[in-house]
Amino acid sequence: MNILRVATFLIGTALMGASLFAAAHTEEYFDSVESPHGGQMRMSGPYHLELVAKDKEIVLYVMDHANSKLSAEGGSGKATIQTGKGKARTSVKLEQAGDNILKGTGEFSIKPETVVTVFVELPGQEAYSASFTPLKPKAKLAMKTKAAKPQADSGDPHHHTHH
Repeated sequence: MNILRVATFLIGTALMGASLFAAAHTEEYFDSVESPHGGQMRMSGPYHLELVAKDKEIVLYVMDHANSKLSAEGGSGKATIQTGKGKARTSVKLEQAGDNILKGTGEFSIKPETVVTVFVELPGQEAYSASFTPLKPKAKLAMKTKAAKPQADSGDPHHHTHH
């Protein structure tokens, strides 16, 4: 009976932790904080993906939930760039170009309405995808303050260091 009670407690705690975790990583949260490389960040499965897009070039940084680099070795991906509804899409193959970087080039330009959808597949992992609007304006300061408050001293799982 004790083992069952402990197991139930652990599962409950894990689920609670997972929901806190998911809430912290909304698009609004990512859009209100500084990203490591100045791009736009999104959560996709076990990854934080940061997209740095400019005309003719897509650079995707692959990180874990603590924004630590994850090796992209042997990984690949695809970016689909679409500007405006009903416009032609451009697909770009993403290949490893550094520790945790997947990169691709093609004939496209990035405008405020451009949406970039990326698919990432790392060895031994499922494929994950995320959608970005690279030139979306940064969230306003008021949003930043609001997003930062719940993080303070809440025992947030990503603010501790792993030993």
